[in-house]
Amino acid sequence: MKTSDREKYQVSLDERHFFGCNGYLKVEGLLSDTELRELDAHSMNLLQNKVDLSQIEGLEPRNDGTSPADIEEKYFRFIQFHRHLEIHERFMLHPRVLDVLEALIGPDLMAMQSMLFFKPPGHPGQVFHQDSCFITSAPDTLCGAWFAIDDCDEGNGCMSFIPGSNLDPIYENTTVPENTEDFHARLFEIAGVDKSKEILAEAKSDDVIFFHGHLIHRSHRNRSKDRYRRAFVSHYANARSYTEWSGGNGNQILVRGATHLPFARSRFIEHKPEPIEKE
Repeated sequence: MKTSDREKYQVSLDERHFFGCNGYLKVEGLLSDTELRELDAHSMNLLQNKVDLSQIEGLEPRNDGTSPADIEEKYFRFIQFHRHLEIHERFMLHPRVLDVLEALIGPDLMAMQSMLFFKPPGHPGQVFHQDSCFITSAPDTLCGAWFAIDDCDEGNGCMSFIPGSNLDPIYENTTVPENTEDFHARLFEIAGVDKSKEILAEAKSDDVIFFHGHLIHRSHRNRSKDRYRRAFVSHYANARSYTEWSGGNGNQILVRGATHLPFARSRFIEHKPEPIEKE
């Protein structure tokens, strides 16, 4: 759907300023009720093994478990499933999400990564890290969009941020996490983070949190007894940024504007990058 056929989401100057100073921006109610119900139902079908993934070429499960935690780990949190399932690509290219990104890091945009997290009760979180340490681009314009499927708070392991750390460099002083009860052991933790500055990134289902690639963030264990903390997360960058990540620019989908670099197109939905609107 073109912006001329719908109401484009407008990011205010105050929102842009807040994002620039703090490194994150929560946009409430960005998804419609129908969209949220669809994403909710799809994620539960995956969780309950009701989606047949056996015919996807090159997709090899990591284990044969059937518990919620096993299923999340079976496909490593369903990373890059926008290359396999239409619904993942469609939400990754959600036009209102792209509207916000266009204002924050655009106007030329590429979509790079998608992930679906379940985080069932008892599941550990991730230690302090910066996404730009892993998804590299030059210049570094990485931005994540975190779609809340469930209400999330401290009890079920919401994210937390160090506001303003988007202005920090990428830290190379990392260490193995000491607390492997609350946090996954596989990620290295940034050493020496001032935890007194940490704030919770609580959200309601259908909110979308945008966060800068340098923003230091983490999440704790889901300590609830019966609540999931499901989230669909995608990463984007300015399409004129050079990347060698995941096969280079030629594997990243151009979703807005134009670029002088190679790019990929959407696989499942009809999506043409919208031209820059001139005032």
